[in-house]
This record gives sequence, C-alpha cells and structure tokens, in this order.
Amino acid sequence: MLRELDQEYGRRYGHTLGDLAEEMRRERERFGPPDGGLVLLLEDGVPVSGGAFRRWDADTAELKRIWTDSRHRRRGLAARVLVELEREIAARGYARIYLTTGWRQPEAQNLYLSTGYRPLYDRSRPPEEVGKHPFEKLVARAPS
Repeated sequence: MLRELDQEYGRRYGHTLGDLAEEMRRERERFGPPDGGLVLLLEDGVPVSGGAFRRWDADTAELKRIWTDSRHRRRGLAARVLVELEREIAARGYARIYLTTGWRQPEAQNLYLSTGYRPLYDRSRPPEEVGKHPFEKLVARAPS
C-alpha cells in the first residue's frame, strides 16, 4: 500500500518521497503507543486503506499517510479510517489534530473539509502558491 502511495506522489509531484515503509519503520516508536497509532482496513486479510498518527505536541496529534488503494476508492474507506483515527486520538487524550496535504491532492483536501477540518491557509490563493495545505480539528478528549 505504501509503495503505491509513493508512486502516486511521483505522478502528482514529479518526485517520490523515498521509501515510505522505511520511514514508518524508522519512526516506529513515534507512530506506536503510547503517543501514536495506526489504523488499517483489511479486505480478505489485505490492507485496502489506512492511516497513522503521532504526537505533534503535548495536546496535538499529527495525522500521516492516510491512504486508500486505488482499486478501492470511492467507497468511503478513507473517511472510515479518519473516524477511527480521531476516536483513538481522543482516547489518548489529545485535544487537537494537525495534518498537511499536498496542493495536488484535491481529494484529500475535500475529505478534510467535509469532515470538519479547518484549513490553516488562505483558500483564495492558488493551491500551487500555498504549497503544503495544513489543517486542524479540535477533538473532545475522552473522559479519563
């Protein structure tokens, strides 16, 4: 799944991010408990959509690599992943979620806007001038 994500970044931006699987392994402790987490949706035991989070600061979790396999898109899977990530983030005591997405990823931008994320950039500017598109969402911390 990460290989396809990297290939798509290459098609959209003209370069890849390198080995995303290696990034996830290298930063395993940041994406794992107690500060981070991973959600995968499986179909017949194969990952079809997923995403991860890690600590950004004391009150904020950062979402990373929310992705759906191209053969499984348009089924609401990324939105389901987002709901599960948000639930887990709230359960870990975070109050805010932060993320960035690229200017050539309108599908991701629309997902975040449609699920209550607030853009932290001027939406009236051309996307390529903005560069990375940051978003945030406040979440209700789960009762302890």
